[in-house]
Amino acid sequence: MGAVSARGPSVGDILRTAALNAAAAPPATFFYGGQAVIEGVLMRGRRQYAVAARRPDGSITVLSERLRSRVYTGRPWSLPFFRGAASLWEMLALGMRALQWSANVQLGEDAEISPGAMRTTIGISIVFGLGLFIGLPLLASSLLHHGAPQSVGSVLIEGAARAVILLGYLFLIGLGKNVRRVFEYHGAEHKAINCLESGAAVEVENVRLASRFHPRCGTGFLVVVALVSVIVFTPLGWLFWPVRIACQIALIPVVAGVSYEAIRGLARIRDRRFGRIALVPVLAAQRLSTREPDDSQIEVAIAALAAARAGDTGEVGENYATVP
Repeated sequence: MGAVSARGPSVGDILRTAALNAAAAPPATFFYGGQAVIEGVLMRGRRQYAVAARRPDGSITVLSERLRSRVYTGRPWSLPFFRGAASLWEMLALGMRALQWSANVQLGEDAEISPGAMRTTIGISIVFGLGLFIGLPLLASSLLHHGAPQSVGSVLIEGAARAVILLGYLFLIGLGKNVRRVFEYHGAEHKAINCLESGAAVEVENVRLASRFHPRCGTGFLVVVALVSVIVFTPLGWLFWPVRIACQIALIPVVAGVSYEAIRGLARIRDRRFGRIALVPVLAAQRLSTREPDDSQIEVAIAALAAARAGDTGEVGENYATVP
């Protein structure tokens, strides 16, 4: 019998595991997921999403709506690798919609954010994100790499810079009081889903004991994106930077698709030694983007999850509800 290697999993191992799990996954498998919003939590079910937010008066209000976009209902977008691009769309479109609603809950009817203002905010956010995670790493590579600018070495430095910038960005924004509140709701979202997936009753007492870290977290997704982008973007190292940037932007859906399957694959084997080792950076990054929530925040996460799950039992539709 050959010797067993003691080294950790390679990038190739991770991607092969993702591909095998994606191919073997039962079509009926569904994972609940969500995001933190302003004083609230977004949860997505199979057929509808729900957002719950704590009003200034202390009550919880819940919005639930059917998922009608072809991104959610079209068969191609549920297939392996394609669903990664759908997930990226969800993070942007559905996340921003939920964020706008939660902001309006806090502002009240007399000071609501208009759709035009939100579209402008989305546009600025996209430009900022592209500049921060594509433009700035490229600039860092040009400053740190002393060889030919069109080389594989420059791409590797660019990838390392992207990972450092991501972690630094999360650390810096987490210093703000308001963002810390969002990170606490992020922790509540993870705890509620972990509790559900453990088979325990989704109640405050059980959710409180669950982990605030989850292998399918969006933060972990971004960590894997930074890793996968190095592999996908390496062949672009020989291109001049304007062409390289254009190609990187065009390949974002490809990177998202591969990264999404890697996250799903690793989540399925989280209890195996390989999975635990490979998930270390994914879970470690969540120390920056989650905080321990209090019971009032857990209640909001539970309300959002319950409303999202209600759509899978036939109670689908547009409705608002307020919980004292």
